Amino acid sequence: MRDIPSLSIRQIPVRKVSGVITASALDVLSVEEPLEIRLIYGSENNRVQKNISVTMRTPGQDLELALGFLFTEGIISGKDQVKNISHLAMPCELNKENIVGVELNEGFIPDLLQADRNFYTTSSCGVCGKGSIAAIRTVSPYSNYADQQEMTLLPEVLYKLPDQLRAAQQNFAVTGGIHASGLFTMEGELLLLREDVGRHNALDKLIGAALANDLLPLNQRILLLSGRASFELIQKAAMAGISTVAAIGAPSSLAVELASEFGITLLGFLREDRFNIYTTNARILIPISHEN
Repeated sequence: MRDIPSLSIRQIPVRKVSGVITASALDVLSVEEPLEIRLIYGSENNRVQKNISVTMRTPGQDLELALGFLFTEGIISGKDQVKNISHLAMPCELNKENIVGVELNEGFIPDLLQADRNFYTTSSCGVCGKGSIAAIRTVSPYSNYADQQEMTLLPEVLYKLPDQLRAAQQNFAVTGGIHASGLFTMEGELLLLREDVGRHNALDKLIGAALANDLLPLNQRILLLSGRASFELIQKAAMAGISTVAAIGAPSSLAVELASEFGITLLGFLREDRFNIYTTNARILIPISHEN
């Protein structure tokens, strides 16, 4: 088995059935546990602690997840607004670290109304109740970056991305039940990969890692999604200034609408020799030798 943190996977006994033959075996599952994100903010003499979100996630990279979540929801606009981020020790938690506290700098008051949503999420829910596409543009610090770039996407580079993503997915290799977000250069080099049972969590982890390492905006990068391209994933990509999103699965209609609004090139059904173009910036050239 690959070197995967034990907190991310769990072995359970199962009965395997093949035809009319059954046998005892061990199966490996991706762990899913709740993570509570608490925000600590206010003046030096009047600190407020507020529960912001509870999300079902795969343990690991929790601090990146919390940072990425706060950024993609428009609650913070940069890591310089964060004083400290850490797991909070709580009694009777069976040694599990399922609460992250994000302490903001004194005097910085986040506008929680910016995040126009119900802050209870699940691993498949994402931005339940997001008000409108216009609301996203008002909080994105990189809303116009895609429109300002000229890039060339080569099909031969794109065709290689799914295999690279799958080869790097350690958790998926042993469980078969987890999502991934991968960040690539325009030449097809894998820079970052994050996995989680929740599609939006995987992307928040990736964006949180990029934010922590001063890599934003990601306008010269390709985001590859291991599954479908939903509205909430395009929203998060737009917040990080990502100008090219490719998905192995299909996009939703609202994802296409949002990508078009933000000038994001959106590709779907990416395989080793084909993909669909749903939206593309007019200044991004995708050379295709034979077009019907």
